[in-house]
Amino acid sequence: MPTLILHIVNEDPVVGEVDTLPSPADNLVILKNPRKRDGKDLHYLEPNVTTVIWPMSRITFIEILPTSEEEEIITFVRE
Repeated sequence: MPTLILHIVNEDPVVGEVDTLPSPADNLVILKNPRKRDGKDLHYLEPNVTTVIWPMSRITFIEILPTSEEEEIITFVRE
């Protein structure tokens, strides 16, 4: 499950997981386990909320965090 950082207009970034990465044709992003970057709860969500839907019109850009498998890949080796 990919982890994203959503940069939302006039809000702090939000971290969460998605089932599939959003495509250019998507109008919405469905984010599971939304939280701040430091892992704290978002003050504007109810405590029991586990999934949030954001419209793409509110999102400035999206960062995709590497999965554990991708972190193990060696991308550059210097001899």
